[in-house]
Amino acid sequence: MSIQLLPNHLINQIAAGEVVERPASVVKELVENSLDAGAHDVYVDILTGGRKLIRIRDDGSGIHKNELALALSRHATSKISSLEDLEAVASLGFRGEALPSIASVARLSLISRRADADSAWQVEADGGELSAPRPAAHARGTTIEVHDLFYNTPARRRFLRTERTEFGHIEKWMRRLALSRPDVAFTLTHNRRAVMQLAAADSFDERLQRIARICGQAFADQAVYIEREADGVALAGWIGLPTFNRSQPDLQFWFVNGRSVTDKTLAHAARHAYRDVLFHGRYPAYALSLTLDPASVDANAHPAKHEVRFRDGRRVHGIVSQAIEVALRDTRPGGHAPAPAVTAANAVYRQGSMPLSAGHSHGVNAVHESLAGYAALSSAMPEPGGVSSDAEVPPLGFAIAQLAGVYILAENKDGLVVVDMHAAHERIVYEKLKRGFDDQSVVSQPLLVPVTVAVAESEADLAEQSADTLAAIGLVIDRTGPTSLVVREVPVLLKDADIDSLLRDVLADLAQAGQSSRVEDVCHDYLATMACHHSIRANRSLTMHEMNALLREMEQTERAGQCNHGRPTWTAFSMAELDRLFLRGR
Repeated sequence: MSIQLLPNHLINQIAAGEVVERPASVVKELVENSLDAGAHDVYVDILTGGRKLIRIRDDGSGIHKNELALALSRHATSKISSLEDLEAVASLGFRGEALPSIASVARLSLISRRADADSAWQVEADGGELSAPRPAAHARGTTIEVHDLFYNTPARRRFLRTERTEFGHIEKWMRRLALSRPDVAFTLTHNRRAVMQLAAADSFDERLQRIARICGQAFADQAVYIEREADGVALAGWIGLPTFNRSQPDLQFWFVNGRSVTDKTLAHAARHAYRDVLFHGRYPAYALSLTLDPASVDANAHPAKHEVRFRDGRRVHGIVSQAIEVALRDTRPGGHAPAPAVTAANAVYRQGSMPLSAGHSHGVNAVHESLAGYAALSSAMPEPGGVSSDAEVPPLGFAIAQLAGVYILAENKDGLVVVDMHAAHERIVYEKLKRGFDDQSVVSQPLLVPVTVAVAESEADLAEQSADTLAAIGLVIDRTGPTSLVVREVPVLLKDADIDSLLRDVLADLAQAGQSSRVEDVCHDYLATMACHHSIRANRSLTMHEMNALLREMEQTERAGQCNHGRPTWTAFSMAELDRLFLRGR
């Protein structure tokens, strides 16, 4: 065939292959247009999973009569006008492809009315043919109806899944959009049945209620709100406690400047922050919004705008990871609140924690000293009594018994506290070992026999470019060929580790996120094993003073809500829960 220009309608249908993957893509694009128009209420009506009808109605600013036809033209938009606008785009939809692409593969009706107009105007598109505008009855805002999606492209229609599956994708996107804009009310119906009705959420409690409606009440009950701004990057949202974890990453929501995205840098930053408090193979849950200068993020990196690219991904990674990690540090008993004051009633118990807290030495000797400190308390202090009503009671209260040599039973002002003494002491010892390790610079040890690792040429280039970064984490590496690296020094703790796998993992992290904490993580794994082996074992009898010393130490230890393996270290039962268990008051 000779070279020729394609018809406009065919060009739009080709573009629709990128923009309109399925009915959910149509809903996403049109709802984002409504949000860009300043809508406060968005209604989405779906019939037969979006095959028969998709109707989006909003109360936004509307479209002028003379611009209706232009809105259905390719590359026509009100959101950018220059390259500078594109490099710092702040709106959700900006390419001007969605409406003409949708109109090329469906029958589309567009009705809109501006606040200053006497009436609404309507245009229709069918098979690339556009009707002339005509008056219509409509309140302020816009309604777009998409009928018979892919009716003129049967091959695309055959690739659609079942009605239930397609609507599931629509509902998923609606949840994401509702999380990104809590100030907007959303209504979603399917086959004339209301599926989602969310009022605008302005206050903190209302936003938390929306989180509960979308992510589940269990997540809302076990979520911590974080808000932090550093170096022009603001992070806000909810992170699930480590005890609320998932078998898959299905409750992980990221929003960058209001846009729902899937980003490897952000996902890696969150995974890094949770690395010390989750079971292997489990995933955290969170709904987080990142706000930064639009010029420092490229929203045009994906045809459907599902991904973004950061100008300085390493800086963003560090800020996000640190913000989440700081929030998780306070997931200890009484976290996010000041420690109780020392009073005459509880001074003896707070003194009990001193042998454990004194000094930041690390190693097995420090562990044995901590255990000896527990035992020394029993002869130094009188036996404690119960909880006094006029005393300041610590979050974990005071020990009242030991159960089966495994659990500590304690009483606080709310009711009963049950502590797994091995898991709790394991976390305490591990944090002490980490502090001792982190306070020192990394000590490298030359290998008696250097390890040669065969890698891809791109990995060898990356290792050569990152020589200083690798040396800072204790890995001294030389390049001996196009695809050959030699490891000459490693951190002392890792002298017996699998050097080949370690280096490959570090290079993979550097390629993905621009940095790697792999060496630190492996060292911490060794410390975690050490802490586990030298913590209080089951069936060890503890005195009241020893149990109370352990409780006080938990209240002062970061991440004390979980052991090193992600198991909870304690749980509580309020008096109301105990009363319900025994049917009291009925």
